[in-house]
Amino acid sequence: MTYTTPTGSSAGDGYARAMAHLDGVTWPPAPIRTERLILRAAEARDREPMLDLFSDEEVHSYVGGPEPREHLDELMPAVPGQRPGFFVVERDGEAIGIVTLDRREARLGHVRPEGGEAELGYMLLPRSWGHGYATEACAAAMEWFRSALPEEPLVVSTQLKNTPSLRVIEKLGFEELGRYEEYGEPQWFGAWPLRPRNP
Repeated sequence: MTYTTPTGSSAGDGYARAMAHLDGVTWPPAPIRTERLILRAAEARDREPMLDLFSDEEVHSYVGGPEPREHLDELMPAVPGQRPGFFVVERDGEAIGIVTLDRREARLGHVRPEGGEAELGYMLLPRSWGHGYATEACAAAMEWFRSALPEEPLVVSTQLKNTPSLRVIEKLGFEELGRYEEYGEPQWFGAWPLRPRNP
């Protein structure tokens, strides 16, 4: 999975290109409530949890490593992650992670020739691991995406040795489309099947 950090370093035209797949979609949507979680747009109170999330070594074991907290603190705006496709995951009033729907970069693994598909990503703070929150949060974001853009493909990728992520991906219903090597590690790539059109 790939992520855009919620700092000021990727703002402006880069965000506009990255989020082209959400053109015409009202953002932010109303908060999405599941049995145990709330998915919502970022707020100022999320800054400290986002600093924790993006500087945590465990969280970033399979996604290129963490960024130094001091560096993130210099770059991160007062309200982090203010862009379409960036959901904060809240549990009992506290931010515990994120789910993202970003445009897949020009790299291996695509379902259409021109690329640019929406790609699912997620990260949770380690204290929230092992409770099924990742699956619950991602499923809610995916349903929102399918309702907003029913004809748009949704893809996902992860390192093959990231077995917890692979279990989440399987539970969410993604179908494997291929494997490839990137950053010196074998990667799994798949897509969420589009619903059949009504006759």
